[in-house]
Amino acid sequence: MAHLDDFDVLCFDVYGTLIDWETGITTALQPLFTQANQKPLPPRAELLHAVHELEAQQQSHAPSMRYRDVLAAIHPRLAARFHLAPPTAEQSAAFGASIGAWPAFPDSVAALRRLARRYKLVVLSNTDREAFAATNAGPLEGVPFDVVVTAEDVGSFKPAGRNFDFMVGEVREKLGLGKDRILQTAQSQFHDHHPAKKAGIRSCWIVRPGAIMGNRQQEIYDWKFDTLADMADAVEAEQA
Repeated sequence: MAHLDDFDVLCFDVYGTLIDWETGITTALQPLFTQANQKPLPPRAELLHAVHELEAQQQSHAPSMRYRDVLAAIHPRLAARFHLAPPTAEQSAAFGASIGAWPAFPDSVAALRRLARRYKLVVLSNTDREAFAATNAGPLEGVPFDVVVTAEDVGSFKPAGRNFDFMVGEVREKLGLGKDRILQTAQSQFHDHHPAKKAGIRSCWIVRPGAIMGNRQQEIYDWKFDTLADMADAVEAEQA
């Protein structure tokens, strides 16, 4: 039977797993509705599904676009979707630039520091280098990562298989470790677990109970924990 201790690398999705993407993006959209005197926001699920749909369309159309620019591009489309006045270019840019202020889940930083005692920490994110640097310096409190791979580096967005192939190559080159030593650690079934399975990478599902986005009817994972802190507890229990 496989054990968590069989791996040497944890490859993290960031936004949705370490960072509360859903709260961050709904907060960043609040001004769009406030200026229209339309409060409260639509139901959270409706709003997030609209973001996901438009984001996926934009990423498919422009796979090399930086994530902050993807968000800026869909901002006026979201306004149109909810029958709001079109935002200014400056407002759309501010929406895209909000990424670095999105909050970390309460357990993320402490759990990462615990896991770093045992594993190399790798990032595989759909964001861009500048946005991730802001997140790492801010909400993630400077937790050091051994390898960082963003969609900007690859020229495509997850769930594209090439993102996982690129990450595996970076881990091999920089850490000297193969695919069998990597455990994909993420919340999104759509962005991470399904493509990781196709790439031959085992995975640990961080459920983040209540999360709306990234779910699929078929749930794929090798390990499953509600939170990253729960995973860190399990790792330490194996080593005890």
